[in-house]
Amino acid sequence: MARVKRGRVRTKKRRNILKQAKGYKWGRKKKVKLAKTAIKKAGVYAYRDRRVKKRDKRALWQNIINAAVRPNGLSYSVFINKLKTNNIELDRKILAEIAEKEPKVFQLIVEKVK
Repeated sequence: MARVKRGRVRTKKRRNILKQAKGYKWGRKKKVKLAKTAIKKAGVYAYRDRRVKKRDKRALWQNIINAAVRPNGLSYSVFINKLKTNNIELDRKILAEIAEKEPKVFQLIVEKVK
């Protein structure tokens, strides 16, 4: 069998790894061995944190709704429960946005729920 020389393929692989590690600190941007592990870790963190971001947003919306509902003598949980019993299908993201930008409209929603 013929001998396989991997010069071009190996260089291309190395170049691709270092391109992905661009902007990293210290040896992780220059040394292939360190860059490989840094890229793998970065990928894991990116995947995980895309889910964590969703979690954090939902918690933020809940806090905003709770703060907007409190002056009307309701708690967040009671408000959400009453929304469901009255078949008002607004999600937390929209409710939080209305509470922030259109307080009068949010007030009408609260009155309808009570």
